[in-house]
Amino acid sequence: MIPLHELLSRIYWDPEFGRGEFRIGYLDHLRDGLVYVSLHEMRPEAGSHSCFEVTDEEGIVHSVPYHRVKEVWKDGALIWRREH
Repeated sequence: MIPLHELLSRIYWDPEFGRGEFRIGYLDHLRDGLVYVSLHEMRPEAGSHSCFEVTDEEGIVHSVPYHRVKEVWKDGALIWRREH
């Protein structure tokens, strides 16, 4: 399994591989499970290389460490998984 940062770099910088709809599943301890968001909803956290931000349906911004990302999906197919 390739590291997550290498997969994300390939998605962003490889025009052929980066085509499609990507979703990530990250572990949310408050919901006690995975939360799925579009890769386009993720924003790098200012000043941090270890976290990204997502805004939930209530407009609350959450900081999520990359180590909590457990799955990456492309066009509905699982392409990467880290054990929970």
